[in-house]
Amino acid sequence: CAVGRLLDVCRQSIIFESVEELLRCFIRIATDTDIDIVRIKNRLDLRYNSSQSAGYRDLVLNMSVNTKETRELHVSAHVCEVQLLLAEFAQMKSDEGHRRYKQFRDERCE
Repeated sequence: CAVGRLLDVCRQSIIFESVEELLRCFIRIATDTDIDIVRIKNRLDLRYNSSQSAGYRDLVLNMSVNTKETRELHVSAHVCEVQLLLAEFAQMKSDEGHRRYKQFRDERCE
C-alpha cells in the first residue's frame, strides 16, 4: 500500500441517536469553508448493499482541514477520516464486532 493513498491514519467516530442529527452534522461539515472533503462513502444510502460491510452502515468523510494553523504546521494536506454513525451501528464496533468485520473484510481481500 502506498503511504500517499492512506486516508484513515487519523480516524474519529461521531455517534448520533437519529438520522436528522447525523444529517445536520454532515451539512455543518460540508459547508465549512475550512474543510476540504476528499471522499464520501455513504453506507447509509438505501441502495448500498450492507452485505458488503457485514451489515454495518455509516457515512464516512475523508477530509483535510485548511486553516492558517494547519498550514503553519504543514498538515493542511493531511487527510483524516470522520465516521458519522447511528448509535445502533456503533454497538457493532465493539471489539468482537470489529474483529468479525475485519475477518469478513479480509476474506473479501479488501
